[in-house]
Amino acid sequence: MSATRLLVLGVVQMHGKAHGYLVRSELLSWGADEWAHIKFGSIYHALRQLAKEGLLTSTDIADWPGRVDYEMAPPGEEEFLRLLREALRQGDNRPGMLGAAIVLLPSLRREEAIGLLKERIASLSAVQGGAAERVDETASEQPDRAHVRELLGLWEHSAASQAAWAQGLIDRLEAGAYVMYGENPAS
Repeated sequence: MSATRLLVLGVVQMHGKAHGYLVRSELLSWGADEWAHIKFGSIYHALRQLAKEGLLTSTDIADWPGRVDYEMAPPGEEEFLRLLREALRQGDNRPGMLGAAIVLLPSLRREEAIGLLKERIASLSAVQGGAAERVDETASEQPDRAHVRELLGLWEHSAASQAAWAQGLIDRLEAGAYVMYGENPAS
């Protein structure tokens, strides 16, 4: 999965209609250039590619040469939600994908976000258990490579830490934090 693809679709979905500079500005305001390692030339490439794939529609703006506005096509909405759900539920994805899922979290209904985060915790528990098992195997089978246990220990610790964070986010969502899709911000 590509964080750039998810983020570009998310910004277009959020604004209804967006051009490259708007997408770039929004992502820059989120710091996505740092945590998702997005190169801003890739935003324009992603917009063109998503339009080529039929996920976005594009309109050349006659009064503004070179400007193209993009809107979400129905398959784009499906792809956006698929990528968002996968990024949120899977505990073994890259940090950029998790960051994208977090900034786009309000695009989901509260109950769905909570359910996906619970799936993430289950996924992380599997990663954590697998790492612990491999630590034991490495120690007994290769005593001269005992330092490899440190890497496996890092993975185990990271999975446990992410699971604790995800549980905290579930708790905050269950307590009503954040305005989620379909909710009235005034409530």
